[in-house]
Amino acid sequence: MPELPEVETVRRGLEPVLEGARLSRVRQNRPDLRFPFPERFAERLEGATVERLDRRAKYLLFPLSTGETWVTHLGMTGRFTLDGTQLGEFEEAAPIGGKHEHVSLCATLGGRTTRVGFADARRFGFMGLIPSDEVEAHPWFAGIGPEPLGNGFSAAHLTAAFRGKVQNIKVSLLDQRIVAGLGNIYVCEALYRARISPLTPAGKVSGPRLERLAIAVREVLGEAITAGGSTLRDFANAEGGQGYFQHRFDVYGREGEPCRSEGCPGVVKRVVQAGRSTFYCPSCQKR
Repeated sequence: MPELPEVETVRRGLEPVLEGARLSRVRQNRPDLRFPFPERFAERLEGATVERLDRRAKYLLFPLSTGETWVTHLGMTGRFTLDGTQLGEFEEAAPIGGKHEHVSLCATLGGRTTRVGFADARRFGFMGLIPSDEVEAHPWFAGIGPEPLGNGFSAAHLTAAFRGKVQNIKVSLLDQRIVAGLGNIYVCEALYRARISPLTPAGKVSGPRLERLAIAVREVLGEAITAGGSTLRDFANAEGGQGYFQHRFDVYGREGEPCRSEGCPGVVKRVVQAGRSTFYCPSCQKR
């Protein structure tokens, strides 16, 4: 599933085409994705102007001139296309046309019209229309923790959230109530940079180590966004390019390979936590 950097990369790729654009010729080609489309979905988008493009956790939010916000979650294979062009290369093929394109529209900005499509072969994504003044209270967003790149995310926040917590820190960081949008790949990478074992009970991690972790989270996400995402499997960015951060992963997907820390004799190990693969170096990531 695309993670925060991938979703942010898609947002930035769509921004020049959609921000300030008027939507027309909206087509909804099936009644549902993971969930049913909102009633009169195409009709409610038709003629609206997109005021800006936002992201909350792994959701894309497009506030409209109508007072509603168009919300999209990419799921596993959801992707936007521009003028019918496949957006990037995929490690695993997934069709973007025909019966797999579930929404299409035209976006007109500055005299130029771009055809925007949304395809989702596995249909794990979904879309909604929410009154803009009710977005924060909506069940999709209520209770979500601070953005890891925002001012609300810090070592102090983690200290308070983890106090007395016996669950391991890896799974705790995946809890969207603690941090918004953090996913499996980047949690593994951040814990490696902070030299914290993913097996450590969250409540046992000291303040100075949480300080290092907060810095590592920001760094790894920032680098991934700059690189355009990790380009794993079905993700591609909205401008048709691949991200290259995957080529700099220190531990993710490197089971059995030498640790990249200078002087560390360790070998990357893989374990399963809460059904997700965790990669770490047992030698330099301490409990």
